[in-house]
Amino acid sequence: MPLLINQQIVEDNWITLSPERLEETAELPQGDLIVPFTYFLENQAVLDAHEGQVGVQVNGDDNLAELYRLHQAFPLVAVEFPVLRDGRGFSIAMQLVRQKFQGQLRAVGDVAHDRLGYMERCGFNAFQIPEERFSQEDLAVFNEISVHYQGAAEDPRPLFRR
Repeated sequence: MPLLINQQIVEDNWITLSPERLEETAELPQGDLIVPFTYFLENQAVLDAHEGQVGVQVNGDDNLAELYRLHQAFPLVAVEFPVLRDGRGFSIAMQLVRQKFQGQLRAVGDVAHDRLGYMERCGFNAFQIPEERFSQEDLAVFNEISVHYQGAAEDPRPLFRR
């Protein structure tokens, strides 16, 4: 699955553990892990003993107040877009940016070409695009629109105040 970070295709060095895989696994694999946020909350002691970095994956159904309280502890937060019509991930990203989250903010799930630019404006700097949807044209989408009237994560001022 292609991963774009700062508009470049890179190799993904993180291991994403789904709830199903965590149930099947007796021990955590070595390396940097992305675990569901609910798993993190229930197994913090186990994850504190892990030698690699630990990031979390959240969606709109998770306890976001707890995420916003703990976000500085994570080097990576993956925000899930379960379906196209679910835009809560945009709000989660903007809230993390407003709270000065400095790590990698990764969009996962239903990530599509037509939303990459909007996701970047909300503060995402990494995009995990499903293999069947990815094309080289995705790399050019970030520069398709050169003027934005609304503010964004990097500059919240609307155009008339710049």
